[in-house]
Amino acid sequence: MDWFAQRLLNWFKVNGRKDLPWQTDINPYRVWVSEIMLQQTQVATVIDYFNRFTKRFPNIQSLGQANLDEVLHLWTGLGYYARGRNLHRSAQVILENHQGQMPDTQEGLEALPGIGRSTAGAIRAIAMEQQGVIMDGNVKRVLARFHGIEGYPGESKISAQLWQHAADHTPATHTADYTQAIMDIGATLCIRKRPNCAACPMQTKCVANAEDIVHHLPTPKPKKAKPLRAARFFIVSLPNGATLMEQRSAKGLWGGLWNPPERSSEITIEEYLRELGLDIEAADHYTTKVFRHTFTHFHLDVEPIYISLKAQPALQRQKLVTRWVLPAHLENNNEAIGLSAVAVKLLAPLATSANK
Repeated sequence: MDWFAQRLLNWFKVNGRKDLPWQTDINPYRVWVSEIMLQQTQVATVIDYFNRFTKRFPNIQSLGQANLDEVLHLWTGLGYYARGRNLHRSAQVILENHQGQMPDTQEGLEALPGIGRSTAGAIRAIAMEQQGVIMDGNVKRVLARFHGIEGYPGESKISAQLWQHAADHTPATHTADYTQAIMDIGATLCIRKRPNCAACPMQTKCVANAEDIVHHLPTPKPKKAKPLRAARFFIVSLPNGATLMEQRSAKGLWGGLWNPPERSSEITIEEYLRELGLDIEAADHYTTKVFRHTFTHFHLDVEPIYISLKAQPALQRQKLVTRWVLPAHLENNNEAIGLSAVAVKLLAPLATSANK
């Protein structure tokens, strides 16, 4: 075992985190769910989602047999919804092709939707006692600083260097503890801002510490201005409070999630009502302040338009699947649907007024 791994394991025995929800009752399923949820999401945010999700879906069977709407409902607010869709689809594949048991090889795991090299390595290392190698954001930061690797980790050349160092350091024994340890030290000491180098067991051989470049590594992604888009969302309600929702297609942005109807910012209220087969006299309407929702690759300016209908229209054939929902009842199991973060915000005033 090399110096890096041994020092890290010694530190972990005393300082490592050992009481996170996914560190109890360890099995491949729980590790898999936690690893997917932790992608680009902080531990503090994931804990409650993980507990709710695994309570409702305690194993692969229950997840694979569930309705996608219920899965996405429990994912609402966590973001990056493709993760939830891939979890659900992978569970179905495991039931169909693997007799309900997760594959136990790197290749078999990576063949499942949404499981990449690092997630497969984590499952193998933590839950299968194999020599799996991981590479999350914390690991990238620790290795980039320890080895003084300059360059954006998203570049193939830099990524290859980091993966090679990760493989070299990962021990053949105590791999589960090592895997948790390298994530923990990145999350608690070798943090992005104000790292606690004085308490770090690696500082004596850390290149970035020796050269005083800790705060410059890892090299950030070159900044690029995000484009700005705009859209109108029509929140259409009936006298009983039921609100019209559209389900996005399975692939793409907000795939499988439900939103109030989204249209181009050029579409007027009159034009949208004509789409519903109504005229302007059939409804009362008002607008609220435009707000901005930021995605990974662009900003979206959301213009909410609230429309109160006097009677339920006979909807003409729609491009997307539609349904009427009662915002105040969306937490009920029989009304559980996956909502985008924008939908949650748009429906909140209706749910609040209904509960008064």
